[in-house]
Amino acid sequence: MTPLGSEPFAYQTLSHDPIHGYIPFTARDGLPPGEVSERDLVDNPWIQRLRQIHQLQCAWWVFPAAQHTRFQHVLGAMHLASRAAERLYPSLRAVCPDVPSRGYVESLLRVAALLHDVGHGPFGHFLDQYFLADFGLTHESLGAEIIHHFFADLIRGLRRNPFSALEPGERLDPEQVAILVVRPRPDLPHTLPRWLVFLRSLFCGLYTLDNMDFVLRDAYMTGYNTRAFDLERLLHYSAFTERGLTIHERGLSALVRFLSVRAELFSSVYYHRTVRAIDLTLRDLFLESKSYLFPGSPLDHLDEYLLFTDWWVFTEVARWVKHPNAKLRELGEKWRSFLRREIPWKLACERIIVFEPGQSEQASVFSDEELFERAFRARLRQELRDLPLRFDPARHVYRPGSQMPTAGQNFLFDAATGETRRLEDRELFRQIPLSYRICRVYARTTEHRALLARILDSMIAGERDDDLTNM
Repeated sequence: MTPLGSEPFAYQTLSHDPIHGYIPFTARDGLPPGEVSERDLVDNPWIQRLRQIHQLQCAWWVFPAAQHTRFQHVLGAMHLASRAAERLYPSLRAVCPDVPSRGYVESLLRVAALLHDVGHGPFGHFLDQYFLADFGLTHESLGAEIIHHFFADLIRGLRRNPFSALEPGERLDPEQVAILVVRPRPDLPHTLPRWLVFLRSLFCGLYTLDNMDFVLRDAYMTGYNTRAFDLERLLHYSAFTERGLTIHERGLSALVRFLSVRAELFSSVYYHRTVRAIDLTLRDLFLESKSYLFPGSPLDHLDEYLLFTDWWVFTEVARWVKHPNAKLRELGEKWRSFLRREIPWKLACERIIVFEPGQSEQASVFSDEELFERAFRARLRQELRDLPLRFDPARHVYRPGSQMPTAGQNFLFDAATGETRRLEDRELFRQIPLSYRICRVYARTTEHRALLARILDSMIAGERDDDLTNM
């Protein structure tokens, strides 16, 4: 019998989580001298700053209980990494004999899951589009740089996790962690070991450590659903085959349910009509303010980026109302209105367009915000052409098509034939749309709401009658 004062209790600690229960990770006490613990990573300032970045960039203004942060999410993803390793490692070793030990793979997955959001800044994915893209960055590519600069030595010093340990002679490779957190580019050749390519599907496939946690967490914290999908069944019927991450046909219904719930969260929470109105207002305000908020590329100012969080931005802009610079005072007043939730845009009308396999989304006028606006305004009467309107064709990818980056990473096991097949071979999966767009028009007032709805309906119907250009 193992005494309570020795392993594993001596080097473990617990964090209690409303979604997963107790989340264990290794602590410093009880480890051999010089060995790094997972807590050393968790307590690193780059991870602790995630406490100051909301998981839901603007939805917490609409769903008051959804105050959870990226920090809670990455701990949950790290926990799911061990759940996945326990289930998947035997099959991964069977198809990839050169794979390192379970301790190596499990620790690699746990660290990558913990660090996968380390590059996020204020307002999460919003910042990717409206700031990081200016410098050719995403939160993933920036996160990889942060891993190389601030975590490499810590990662090399890890020797164990709460459930397994590295073999003698093994040492975690920080580059492999960075590879897992960055979405692969299909246009670039790779020479990665096959087992590492397979593990990528746990970070950018259909059901990943990231999205399995955030679907459960966001559904719970918004009050949408306390147990959104069957995580146990989804993991139980998953394994690696020669083709990649594969779900047994008995688990297909659980996968379809997961995809459906994720889509429902997009339409009901992330793309809620008021959430998107707040997003539009934030976009205008942030684009006008960003040159005053950050000095340049985060790669050149990593020390400043460490402090760049939701909390920092809200504190900084609150000071601007008394700034000696007139422009900053003007922006400060706008930010004060925004933080009071004074949103100028009201939903005038919305319609959902679903894209089925074989339909070209790129050929649609709703595939681009500017195209959408030009086509819509062309149908307005001349005296209404300059009406203050905003256009929002919010897009959700339900499942990847053959040309999308995550295609070819998830497969189905046919128990009757013993074959690994494409998921699309099952009617249940084929019936899932590829993507949809919630096409919305926002206005300052509801005065022309009926007219705007008729124009939107005419565009969707593809009508091109002359009288419709004169509404």
